[in-house]
Amino acid sequence: MLGPNETLARLHREAGWTLRQFAQEVNKLGTERGTPLRYREPSAHQWLNGHMPKEAVRPLILEALARRLGRPITHSEAGFPSPPAEGSSELPSTVEGLLDLGRSDMDPSRRGVLGAGLFSVALTVPDWPDAVGRMEAARKGGARRIGISDVQSVIAMTERLSDIDDQFGGRTARPMAAAYMVNTVAPYLRADAPENVRKAMMAAASDPSYLTGYMAVDEGLHGTAQRYYLKALELAGASEDHLTFCTTLRGMSVQAVDLGHGPQALRLADAASAASPQAGPRMRAFLAGQQAHAAAQEGNKRMALQRIREAEKAMERAESQSRALGSYNPSSLAYHVGQVRYQTADLTGSIESLKESNRLRPGTFRRTSVRYLSMLAERQLEIGHLEAACETWESVLELYPLVQSGQCDRSITAMFRRIRPYVKNRTVRDLQERARLVTPPSLIPSWESRNRMVHTLG
Repeated sequence: MLGPNETLARLHREAGWTLRQFAQEVNKLGTERGTPLRYREPSAHQWLNGHMPKEAVRPLILEALARRLGRPITHSEAGFPSPPAEGSSELPSTVEGLLDLGRSDMDPSRRGVLGAGLFSVALTVPDWPDAVGRMEAARKGGARRIGISDVQSVIAMTERLSDIDDQFGGRTARPMAAAYMVNTVAPYLRADAPENVRKAMMAAASDPSYLTGYMAVDEGLHGTAQRYYLKALELAGASEDHLTFCTTLRGMSVQAVDLGHGPQALRLADAASAASPQAGPRMRAFLAGQQAHAAAQEGNKRMALQRIREAEKAMERAESQSRALGSYNPSSLAYHVGQVRYQTADLTGSIESLKESNRLRPGTFRRTSVRYLSMLAERQLEIGHLEAACETWESVLELYPLVQSGQCDRSITAMFRRIRPYVKNRTVRDLQERARLVTPPSLIPSWESRNRMVHTLG
């Protein structure tokens, strides 16, 4: 670029950032993507003066501005050249897109590229009317014709993969799920079938796509997860499957709220609720609980309390405690109550709700137990109950070796950081030592490794 980038400078002024803040926000997104960056004020100054950022950094700049300004920012709007087209200028079909995504996910050599995808607050999510009937006709004329038994096999396999994910973590289950999507589900979607079977197969296929996205969230691959979620929405809309459509929107809201993107989380939770006008009581509780969490994070206490009361009343009316609706049960509701209480400054109440959630949770949900028990310990420490927090973390360490989960890894790393100021306490030292025995060396903070070496040499 020959002169200053006036369009980027205008966006920078609208964002209200200093040059240092601009660079820091881009660096944060680099870390989120798994490619840490160290830009400082001079780099941001160069961008505004017309120096073209590296191609890999431009999407980070656009996303940083989109998150700040609350709207999508295009390459041209920021004064950047359009990104090179990949292959055909036409959008890939649902089935082809699912195949490409799954194949990349299966290939270890592609994992780094796939993981580079960034969570986007500006993602365009179809609403229910737009999604219904939107999918292109599946290609027919394959070697086989599918029937309702094939649909049932996809449903059964998805349930098995979900069980493995709950019990052992996404790192164990996701490669299997991606391979199943590529080798079995996608060919089924392309096979010849009666219209009722074809529609049922699209509905069945939306569930493993959602589930694989959920597993990607577990590993911190948020851009990848969004892509799986969008495919699930396309399939659910095409088959007029309200349940999976709403479940997927809710899952996208959970992802957003966990990343701290409150406005997007609330928008997605509200969209999920709006797309299911005939929801039964358990579905209503399932959706209202997430609406409450997102509203609380946004600081809307009145709405949060209203939605959590709706969830509680709906759960009371629910007749079955079956595994339907993403396993939403009294334990899940207690967790949401705890989150609302925490966001509304009721820390003690939040701790009691998390204890109740743990008491009610099925024992097979190991990953969830590690995550929520870790959250409980952090909040116990926050109110100064060090011994109680250490006792809770001891329970975490009993379960942690049994799961392969990025979320659980991050919880353990956070534990090391939080207890570091209290190492003079004997209980804390005992907890540290036990944690070192079950934590992979790569996840132990560098200061812990040095401390252990000094202790051993001493």
